[in-house]
Amino acid sequence: MNSETKTGPAGDEPEAYPTRWLALVVMMAANFMNLLDVTIVNVALPSLQGDLGADSSQIEWVVAGYVLVFALGLLPLGRWGDVKGKKRALLLGISFFTLASALCGIAANIEILVLSRFIQGAAAALMTPQVLAIAQVMFPPKERAAAFSLFGLSAGLASVSGPIIGGWLIGMNFFDLGWRPIFLINIPIGIMAVILGARLIPAIPAKPGQRNDFVGIAIAASGIFCIIFPLVEGRGFGWPAWCFVMVAAALPLFFAFYQWECRQNARGGPELLPVSLMRNSTYVVGALMTAIFFSSLPGFFLIFAMFLQSGFGLTPLQSGLTTMPFSVGVFFASIISGRIGNIAPRTRIAIGVVMVFVGMLALRFVVQDFSDSIERTHMLPFLLLAGLGLGIAIAPMFQLVLAGVPPHDAGSGSGALQAIQQMGSVFGIAIVSQIFFSHLEGALGSGIAQHAAYIDSFSLGLIYNFAAYTLVLIAVLLLKQKHPVDAVAVPVVHD
Repeated sequence: MNSETKTGPAGDEPEAYPTRWLALVVMMAANFMNLLDVTIVNVALPSLQGDLGADSSQIEWVVAGYVLVFALGLLPLGRWGDVKGKKRALLLGISFFTLASALCGIAANIEILVLSRFIQGAAAALMTPQVLAIAQVMFPPKERAAAFSLFGLSAGLASVSGPIIGGWLIGMNFFDLGWRPIFLINIPIGIMAVILGARLIPAIPAKPGQRNDFVGIAIAASGIFCIIFPLVEGRGFGWPAWCFVMVAAALPLFFAFYQWECRQNARGGPELLPVSLMRNSTYVVGALMTAIFFSSLPGFFLIFAMFLQSGFGLTPLQSGLTTMPFSVGVFFASIISGRIGNIAPRTRIAIGVVMVFVGMLALRFVVQDFSDSIERTHMLPFLLLAGLGLGIAIAPMFQLVLAGVPPHDAGSGSGALQAIQQMGSVFGIAIVSQIFFSHLEGALGSGIAQHAAYIDSFSLGLIYNFAAYTLVLIAVLLLKQKHPVDAVAVPVVHD
């Protein structure tokens, strides 16, 4: 490997990596594989629950376990890539993700599947931070906008195609494998990404002087676990006293985390979450707003899949097609986001959140009018409206939160915001699933007809979403508009 930094004629910016567009295709394939796996699993939940005999809390862990480990790993594993080399970290992440996908596909029971999903989440956390970081240094500034727009396009395609591909794979029942191909499909993609990535992706200088804050990681993980575990498992155990003790223990653990980070800051040691960010009121309010906003979505899609398939007998493909208007809305909004970029971020966020709120509220009224059958076309316009609102709100939300972060904290602020977003997703899955499954079990146990029980449970689960969107609108009013910080370029090292 050549460690010499290449510069352009002016000597003031890195030279463009010669095979950068081919390398981008490989990294987009890896990123697409990760994004597809997030969306594809929802339509498979009823199928794998029946096949593996899983209970409702185990089904929650299939989704929440992946997101939880992914969120916890984003910051430390992103830092590991800085220390050991981003290309090495990316290829290792893809390799472990492919291996974990194989383990998911051959899982003999729900316990092995959940464990494999944990490994998948860790591999995704190792892989994802490197993708955008490598793309940032691979392209000269004039090409970065085009390159990053392709990442947005691939994310939109993954969200649109995930439910359909998942439903189709399960419906085709290749080799009588049922739901397993939704994971096995990652194997050839991952193998090709590793082979081609080793040849095409540039190596980026490692930063051996950086270290990880392992004590901070342990304290933060303990606090989060103390909240999530009882929320997912409490219902199954009958809400014993230890559930409430664990939740109560989370607060002193988070306080201990803050104190530890202050100690690290004073000593000049590595910080998992810089103290300067925790003392930045705009960033804290914005991060909480982002977590609350994204907490509403994964739980919604989990209970919506159960509502459609277990409640009304739709096939996985029919379920995926039913949810597609939402993804189409997100995709279309991401395309037009550049054209409405002159509108103030706070205004765009507010408009987007109101659209999601109205779409979900209308969907709830439509669902409550169903009886023994459902009319999927009646739900289409409101899912589309909610998807458009989500797509409109996402970009300005991150822009507004990060605008007030100083340049020296920009990287940490962006990484921490992504991790906090994922934590919100885990919390939302736990809360919404708790509401849905608790009410469903009680309704079915009291003799209420199946269709009515699922309608009532789904409608009740949506109440959390309305509360979340109301809090987000309040948070938007509290945030101050600031000018964004500039990005910092990093030199490329060629193999």
